[in-house]
Amino acid sequence: MSSIIQALLALGGDVDQAWRQLGLDDKQANLAEIQAALARPEAWQDNQAAAEKAKQQAALEATIGPWQTLRREVQETLELARLEDASMEAELRQQLDELRSRYESLKKDLRFSGPFDDHNAILRLSAGAGGTDAQDWTEMLLRMYLRWAEKAGMSTELLEQTKGEEAGLKSAVLSIAGPFAYGKLRSEHGVHRLVRLSPFNADNLRQTSFALVEVLPQIDAPDEVAIDDTDLRIDVYRSGGHGGQSVNTTDSAVRITHIPTGIVVSIQNERSQLQNRETALKVLRSKLAQLQLEQHQQSLAQLKGPTKSAEWGAQIRNYVLHPYTLVKDTRTKYEDRDAGSVLDGKLDGFMESYLDHQESPS
Repeated sequence: MSSIIQALLALGGDVDQAWRQLGLDDKQANLAEIQAALARPEAWQDNQAAAEKAKQQAALEATIGPWQTLRREVQETLELARLEDASMEAELRQQLDELRSRYESLKKDLRFSGPFDDHNAILRLSAGAGGTDAQDWTEMLLRMYLRWAEKAGMSTELLEQTKGEEAGLKSAVLSIAGPFAYGKLRSEHGVHRLVRLSPFNADNLRQTSFALVEVLPQIDAPDEVAIDDTDLRIDVYRSGGHGGQSVNTTDSAVRITHIPTGIVVSIQNERSQLQNRETALKVLRSKLAQLQLEQHQQSLAQLKGPTKSAEWGAQIRNYVLHPYTLVKDTRTKYEDRDAGSVLDGKLDGFMESYLDHQESPS
């Protein structure tokens, strides 16, 4: 029985260390503040703000909960082991194995140590070189990430999309919420290249298409990325495309330009100009946070505008559907020959190999 006790003590120490590394005490304090705020009757007078807090609460609970349960169950099993009841030894060993297995699974969270890795994510997809094929490819990528999020138990919200003239999408903005959503999805940031027989070509020729996937940490709290109002140009205009009553008849669409970097964010999905403005500001803060990470700058004043374009030579991943099937990451060399499953959301292998690649000595 002493070996079981020693093993549980060691496991408890590992869990406590992970708890500290993940800053879960701070997260618990933040969760308590949000719960207290939502418990006040006046909190729901502003439904949008309350709904945002409720989302933050759910995200924190999803992050803290599994570690909290593991920590408690390790302690409870240790207390049982200290009873020195020989008849429980087999059961306790089985419980120890199960607790170790859960710890090994949860331990992957420790890899997400970046400043925004525990945030939700915003994906901004843009068609690049390749015409209609590129727009169709952009829509395929949107579906791929929606399927991945569904399998990962994460929630999604399509914030904006602009349809192509013939097919597909010119652009789309997608919010993905769940534990370490940004930490997991940042492997997807870059240009994605597709090679296939074109369904839009009368001769059915092989076509190469490109799309840019920007993965941004979702910045919900304005004080995380403070923007000077004098650095913004805000334009309102009439929404285009299909929409319900009042969408195309009022100036509800919003375009925000961050003057120092030249970043432009346009949102027109909502009927309310205020809602579109808030969503555009959230996306802008997220883009600026990502740019700070890329350029290693402390202040927004030092940032330069993004220069990456979706074209040949810039791709991070190739998806080949003809004359063979293969998906290969150009950075990690990880590959999967089941391209259909990858396009159906099988991305965990690429994400894990990217984390391994980042951790390995250069």
